[in-house]
Amino acid sequence: MAIVIVNGPNLNLLDLRKSRLYGGKSMDDVLADLREHFDVDIDYFQSNHEGALIDFLQKIHLESLNGKVFEGIILNAGGYAHTSVALRDCVEMLAVPVVEVHITDIYSREVFRRVSLLSDVCKHSIVGKGIDGYKQGIEWLLKR
Repeated sequence: MAIVIVNGPNLNLLDLRKSRLYGGKSMDDVLADLREHFDVDIDYFQSNHEGALIDFLQKIHLESLNGKVFEGIILNAGGYAHTSVALRDCVEMLAVPVVEVHITDIYSREVFRRVSLLSDVCKHSIVGKGIDGYKQGIEWLLKR
């Protein structure tokens, strides 16, 4: 089984951001913990660029149509979850199930963060569970 975690802008600096909101752990540490916890292949991609995220997701989609199967995508789109119609359109067409993850509780933050353009095109959303949201996303995909 293979799962890919896709992170959007600023999540490459997860450990350097507001630790009270984001936990203070690096994404490398999060990935190491996940790989130790689960007996699945976990790939990872991060970009601060909207087009690069879309290109990567389209590549996963095309590969899945040609036999290389990821059983799921964990997507933390960062700020693009609230702004990118193009990313939403891409996620909507994917053949691979997508779990949306938000480390913080977007519904209790600034007004502009309270709407996710991705929630209705993802199979599941995990919001406000900290970095444990990645683990919960993988667990959800494994039970699916």
